[in-house]
Amino acid sequence: MDFPFKAQIQSLAEGKIDFEGQKKVEKSMHYVLSGVTALAFVVGFARQSLQDTFLIFGSLTTLLFLVMVPPWPFLNQHPVTWLPVKPSEDSKKDL
Repeated sequence: MDFPFKAQIQSLAEGKIDFEGQKKVEKSMHYVLSGVTALAFVVGFARQSLQDTFLIFGSLTTLLFLVMVPPWPFLNQHPVTWLPVKPSEDSKKDL
């Protein structure tokens, strides 16, 4: 049985992104997590509630995780071109 969306699901499950995409994700996660932490602290401090602090921090961190972790196509715009494999000295002797 062949599923119509098998290729798309498989590419999402593999999670391949290039090095430039990894750099984008790392930078944006750093900035957003810093902002989320500051926001959660300020709201928790203003309301004098640790529960609100951890609720805001946990929910926004989970949302950030769900948005940034999948391998979106814009994160794979610079694929790596690898060098061709050179035969080793042992394989030349066998020929």
